[in-house]
Order: sequence, then C-alpha cells, then structure tokens
Amino acid sequence: MIILDREFVRQHLSYEACIPLMRTAMAALSRGETIQPLRSILKMADGHMFGIMPGAMGENGAFGAKLVSVFPENASMGRQSHQGVVLVFDADTGAPVGLVHAGEVTAIRTAAASAAATDALARSDAASLAILGCGEQAGTHLEAVSKVRALKRITVWGRSLVKAQSFAARMSRQTGLTVIASPTVQACVENAEIICTVTAAQEPVLKRDWVSWGAHINLVGSSYAGPAEIDTPLVVASRFIADYRPGVLAQGAEFLRAKEAGMIGDSHILAEIGEVFDGKAEGRTNAHDITAYKSLGHVVQDLASATFLLERAVELGVKPVSF
Repeated sequence: MIILDREFVRQHLSYEACIPLMRTAMAALSRGETIQPLRSILKMADGHMFGIMPGAMGENGAFGAKLVSVFPENASMGRQSHQGVVLVFDADTGAPVGLVHAGEVTAIRTAAASAAATDALARSDAASLAILGCGEQAGTHLEAVSKVRALKRITVWGRSLVKAQSFAARMSRQTGLTVIASPTVQACVENAEIICTVTAAQEPVLKRDWVSWGAHINLVGSSYAGPAEIDTPLVVASRFIADYRPGVLAQGAEFLRAKEAGMIGDSHILAEIGEVFDGKAEGRTNAHDITAYKSLGHVVQDLASATFLLERAVELGVKPVSF
C-alpha cells in the first residue's frame, strides 16, 4: 500500500490538475456512473464531528472511503480543521492500495470543485471576488477561482478584522494579487461578481439585499443540515444548483431553511452541477441571473483526487509499504 502525506498532496494535486478532475467526477456522479451513499456524520462534544464517506468510481472502478474529523478550533493553533485519510481499494483484488492525507485533499478538491462551478456559472467577464471567511478554505478558494477568471478585485471579510487583514496581506504576497480586507460583509460583497462563503457561521451572514444581480455564489461553509450562511430571500432569488441533489435535499442547510419556511419546493434545485458540465441542464441563462452552487463535498471528489495522486506516485517510483 502506498502512503501519501500532506506534502506529497500539496506538491502534486495542483488546481490545474484538480479542476478538470472535479468536472469529470461530478459529471459521472450526475450520470449515475458512480456509487455514493449519503455520508454519515457523528456529532461529538464541543462542535467536533467525525464523517464517514464511502463510495466507488463505478461498479468496476476503484472504491474506498474518506474518514475525517472536523475540529474547527484547530485553525487557531495552526492545524487543519479537517483531519483524516482517504483509503483506496483496488477494483480487481479488493486490496487496500493507497492511504492519502485527507485534510490536504479536502482543502484542494473543495476549492477546485467551486472553481469548476464558477467557470460554468459565473459571467464570463466576472473579475471581482468576495470571500466571506479567512480560514484555510478562503485561501484555497482564492487560488482556485483565480485559475478560471482573471480577477481584478478581491475582498475578504472575517469576524476578526485583524485576522482578515493578516489573511489579505499573506495572500497578496502568495498570489501576487491585491487582496483587501473589508470591515463588514456588506462592504465586502458590494458589486462582487463572484462570492465564496467559507465561514463557520451558524446563522446567515450574507443577505439578499447586499448581492448584486448577475453575481455567482459558492456556498461552501455549511456541510450539514443546521448552520446556514445566506438568508432565505437570497436562496429564493437564485438559480440554485446542487453539487448532488440527494445530498442537498438531506443536508443542504440554506435550501432546507427556505423550504421549511414554505418559500420554495424541491424543484428549486434546478440541476446538479454535473448536469451543467454535461450540457444537460442550464446554469446561467443571462447576465442578470444570480446563480448559487451549493457544495457539500462528496467522496467521488476524494477518490478521483486520491486515484490521480496514487497514479502519480507510481510514476515517480514511490515504494509501497507492506500491509
């Protein structure tokens, strides 16, 4: 079995490689070519969670699972909030063939999936990006979205202005792009053409009244039913695209709140992003639309990334360990 650590993932899972991987994986998911039951989430004390995400890249494809813990306070100690492994099994023998660092895979593939969705749903001339949140996913989303749009204006908001300013300075140095910290959410998203919500908010921080017509929104921070990052009027106003319809119907907090309020029905999910990638469904129909992509994250994204990395490891001569 090959074991790949965080540094190997960081070095070899580039956004240029991962964005097309996410397009392919999500299109296959929407076509029913993959196998993916809904994930199980074990809620523990102090807001900690443990997730189990099994799946297969088709009946005869690689299969496995991601086992991941979520400890939000890790960020303040310089650790990843998501800790765990992606375990990959061989489709021919059933043997475990790879163990891959899940925290780094999650950080990169989540942002790459949002970038793929942005490429499909945002206006082609969109050049301003607003990021709500200043943690790890804020940084990966900035880098990933910059691969699909020529960004000219980038703003960031966080509950701590000092942390947002530190993030802005660090990412400006790292990317060569100018990143500006905003004191309020409203100021951050003013006239923004692309918005990424990557917060740990329990209640909505983004209101419909602050979002310009024509904007595209990636809803990423809430990964289970409960916490919501945007208000119900914004859900209602948007062309709402799911990463995976059954997942959003069961665990998409913003959608579920609007549905429980009687403002929308299940048909408000216009399509899955894989259907948009395949040209089977419309995402944006005009420059005026507000589009929203609800990202919950799915094991096919992890397996596609891990399989790519394991193939790269074989090419580089990485030696397996006995198991």
